[in-house]
Amino acid sequence: MASIKEIKGRIGSTKKMSQITRAMQMVANSKLKRAEENSKKFQPYMDKIQEAVQAIASGDTTSSHPMLEERPVKRTGYIVITADSGLAGPYNANVLKAVTNEIKERHNNNPDSYDLFVIGSLGLEFLENRNYPVVNSRTGLADQPDFSSVKEIAQQAVSSFSSEEFDELYIVYNRFISVLQQEVDMRKVLPLADSDLSNQSQASSLSTYEFEPDKESILETILPQYAESLIYGALLDAKASEHSMRMTAMQAATDNAKELVDDLTLQYNRARQAAITQEITEIVGGAAALE
Repeated sequence: MASIKEIKGRIGSTKKMSQITRAMQMVANSKLKRAEENSKKFQPYMDKIQEAVQAIASGDTTSSHPMLEERPVKRTGYIVITADSGLAGPYNANVLKAVTNEIKERHNNNPDSYDLFVIGSLGLEFLENRNYPVVNSRTGLADQPDFSSVKEIAQQAVSSFSSEEFDELYIVYNRFISVLQQEVDMRKVLPLADSDLSNQSQASSLSTYEFEPDKESILETILPQYAESLIYGALLDAKASEHSMRMTAMQAATDNAKELVDDLTLQYNRARQAAITQEITEIVGGAAALE
């Protein structure tokens, strides 16, 4: 059994750890609120650009663009969004597990059939150490990233699809549903699916658009921007998930620390009581020997 001094030291260190995890929980909660606000503020822009793309792409069957057309898949691109730091529960592990399983099942671990664009240092380190083909990466993102943070990697991924370096592009990230629920989403970004462009509530507004000079020219400009916006929107969603999962993990760590302190306090009281009892026994025994 541990000594009273050892138990007392463990109680002190556990209380300090609890204070740290509690502070980290509060910080993550504050960051989560800002991340949710950023995602909500970005949504109106996404709705409007989706409406414009829908007006062009679905309003006239003669208008087309390579980003809207399916082609035989010889090579696939994946944008993988992870975090730059840990202590966020299974946030990074879930994404990396989904990516590696997909590569194993679809590509049989053949590096010539896929490319990876990685966001986040933990994901980059994991994939590079296992010799996965990482084409480009971005680390050190802010907790509340702006579009310029991922502009380069998003543009490279979209242009690589347009130049037919690969034939489809997916983004893998933790989708934010609520504070208590997040799930890994593997979303197909390119070619743009009909589900991305269809919205029945916008049908009545399609006739209000006039196109100058022509729809093909507008598609050439707006579709890459739309695809890049999908990537940035997924990043905002992933950041909200990261802060949410870190807040939950730190709350669980704080609760566990409090339970451990209670258990150690009980052990401490028992050890102290045993020591007191031993001292009393020795005193009584000594007194009885003098009689």
